Amino acid sequence: IFPGLFPNLLANGSSGIAVGMATNIPSHNVAEIIDATLLLIDNPHVEHSALMEVFHGPDLPTGGIVVESPAAISNAYETGRGAIRVRGRFSTGRDEAGNWEQTGVEKLGAGQWQLVVSEIPYMVQKGKLIEQIAQLIADKKLPILEDIRDESDEQIRLVLVPKSRNVDPDLLKESLYRLTDLETRFGLNLNVLDSRRTPGVLGLKLVLQEWVISQIDILLRRSQHRLDKIANRLELLGGYIIAYLNLDRIIEIIRTEDEPKPVMMAEFELTDRQAEAILNMRLRSLRKLEEMELRRLKRDLNALRKDYAEDTVLGRRRTTIAEAAPTREFNMDAMIEKEPVTVILSGRGWIRAAKGHLALDGDFKFKEGDGPAFAFHCQTTDKVLVAVDNGRFYTLGADKLPGARGFGEPIRTMVDIDSDAQIVSVVVYKPKGQLLLAANTGRGFAAEMDELLAETRKGRGVVSTKPGVKLAAVREIAAEHDHVAVIGENRKLVIFALSEVPILAKGQGVTLQRYKDGDMADVITLRLEDGLSWAMGGDSGRTRMEKDLLPWKVARGAAGRLPPNGFPRDNKF
Repeated sequence: IFPGLFPNLLANGSSGIAVGMATNIPSHNVAEIIDATLLLIDNPHVEHSALMEVFHGPDLPTGGIVVESPAAISNAYETGRGAIRVRGRFSTGRDEAGNWEQTGVEKLGAGQWQLVVSEIPYMVQKGKLIEQIAQLIADKKLPILEDIRDESDEQIRLVLVPKSRNVDPDLLKESLYRLTDLETRFGLNLNVLDSRRTPGVLGLKLVLQEWVISQIDILLRRSQHRLDKIANRLELLGGYIIAYLNLDRIIEIIRTEDEPKPVMMAEFELTDRQAEAILNMRLRSLRKLEEMELRRLKRDLNALRKDYAEDTVLGRRRTTIAEAAPTREFNMDAMIEKEPVTVILSGRGWIRAAKGHLALDGDFKFKEGDGPAFAFHCQTTDKVLVAVDNGRFYTLGADKLPGARGFGEPIRTMVDIDSDAQIVSVVVYKPKGQLLLAANTGRGFAAEMDELLAETRKGRGVVSTKPGVKLAAVREIAAEHDHVAVIGENRKLVIFALSEVPILAKGQGVTLQRYKDGDMADVITLRLEDGLSWAMGGDSGRTRMEKDLLPWKVARGAAGRLPPNGFPRDNKF
């Protein structure tokens, strides 16, 4: 783990998975590692907090900004585990002193501006980040951003074009941090092998201590190896000295004896290695090292030291350690430009939004065999509640609906509506508003619109249904309404107080009207003193009013009586 002359595991970082364990170590600044190591060598009992004064955290090759608090970073390196947030850098470049410009806002003419990303988080691929932001623009999930351009060369430069010059740059940055990989988390896991080759999660101090232990062990073994070589050399030199002192006798033994080695060992008390060395002696040529060669070596080493010094481009810290400002709470809907639209939903489920408030009975074009089902006015900032007969509610943003140049798009590509389910109603969401929900069996309840909003494509189950029981009617409850009118397919009408209807978040509700035969035909809410009105039918546009509703005013759950004379034959209010 620590073979180098400095703790290169911390400098280069490492990540990997073994059997039952994993490690994830970011890269760090070499100068800071050395400073911390020297501090530990000088004082083996140094506190972790003192180490963190010279060791500031990850220094990643792609730069960026670490936005965790100093306390969070210190705790991660003390325990060996932690999650460190890394952000990309918004900046238009460095100044002459090498300092980054801090805002990333590049001014253009006529009050226009654009945002520049100069660094991205470690391990984030630039291409995928661009695709991610482009998809957000296409899906209208980032309505304050108009476009993204890649103007990178050897340096990263991503240009973000706002929707208008009135967009708050800080709000755009926060949105990108929250919705894209411009902010990521690096999971620090200092799982290493210690000096005894035992795996474990170590804090910074223990990692450096293990490196010091390993270096001491290496130094001792290297020194012992050198001592062994010196001893061996001294042994041979001792033999050479004896040979030189008795050179004539040695030559005589070599010339006259068939086995000179044992004779020399016995006569001069030589070891086997000494005798062997004397027998192998020969003249050697020695080369004197030139002065120019020494000067060249010195110059090269000085240049190398200068290249890797702390205050050079290679030695300078790349990643900024800066605690992030408190995240501002913002409503994504506030970023949507408010414009009037007319939403049209066809019988086959094709939806579109035309700019402006058009006549709801206008001549809209539909695919062959299709026709209008719902049409209403709203704003691009509104949410639309879609009620389906299986009791589920879905939520669509009006700003995300396709334009009206064509036939629109199938609503089932936007939300996961079952293929055999039918849309019952489409309502514009109103904060704190209420809806009356009624099943075909005559049961129902009131629901807060806030409780009907769905966060996902799968929608939210609200009305409990089963075979033969379906959601049949959804009616908005006006603030001034105080009664409910229900009519069945049996042409019986009941009117009762709205207060008798419970407000629920989910369920079947209570019986609104009792039927012996057939199902519910229609339901509305009204103010009793205003009476009950209905269309006369045909193209005349005339309505009829029944002011005296006391004959039909009963308790909730009654069977009712026949409606006033002239009430439509289709039993619809």
